[in-house]
Amino acid sequence: MNRVTLSGFEIGDGSLTVIGGPCLAESMDMCVQVCEVMQSLCTELGFNYVFKASYDKANRTSAGTTRGAGMDAGLEILSSIKSRFRVPITTDIHLPDQARPVSEIVDLLQIPAFMCRQSDLLEAAAVTGRPVNVKKGQFLAPQDTKNIVEKLTQFGAAGTIITERGTTFGYNTLIVDMPGLEIMRSFGVPVCFDATHSAQRPGAAGTASGGVRESIPAMARAATAVGIDALFIEVHPDPASALSDAATQWPLARARELLEQVKAINESVKTLRSETLLPKLPRTTF
Repeated sequence: MNRVTLSGFEIGDGSLTVIGGPCLAESMDMCVQVCEVMQSLCTELGFNYVFKASYDKANRTSAGTTRGAGMDAGLEILSSIKSRFRVPITTDIHLPDQARPVSEIVDLLQIPAFMCRQSDLLEAAAVTGRPVNVKKGQFLAPQDTKNIVEKLTQFGAAGTIITERGTTFGYNTLIVDMPGLEIMRSFGVPVCFDATHSAQRPGAAGTASGGVRESIPAMARAATAVGIDALFIEVHPDPASALSDAATQWPLARARELLEQVKAINESVKTLRSETLLPKLPRTTF
């Protein structure tokens, strides 16, 4: 496993990292509120923590919906969060020329699912010296992510993470292929499961994506049982009023409930592995 090194810990060393925060950096106060709660919970429960928020939602369903405050204002918020809480930060980029200035603030660059095959964007992210987390496209089979891993290796990325966030299954529907997590992990990189975007129903709300928030815990538990290195979850103090992804952000007040379930399953899986009760099945080469 090629580990990804962040501030004070590694992703891929057998521990579990939570990547969590609001979908959009709506305000400084809201980001402070979310980071304070999530960092405290993760410390208590024994998870590594990375704060996530987007400064710009460039792939919104409708041109009439909120995109965010823009890069300058958004990065100012993220920089303040990083300084105040001394926590690693991640956010997504959409254009190659965004990679360098964003990398000066954040610790982990995120590539959106729709852009996972854009070679120029991947290369621009890789040459910054920051590790890169790529969301698997909804249109890709798990084995196809091997090409992404090889591209980033060729471009000299400091580390690569592949994130599962559901696969298109007909109109407005996503499904999660749980065995695909192991396929992606077989390429020697840490694997993350995005529980909130996997609950989406893309475009199902007309001018926005819908979703089934209630399905998030079941998918998070299942992915943890399979074995993941990181769990991605968007959380918001009041999801119904969120400016983006209102249908699938998890309520901040229920973050403990969800993370305690994940902790219990993660510890059980580690115990089974340590006692060699789980069979060591041969891996298929893709």
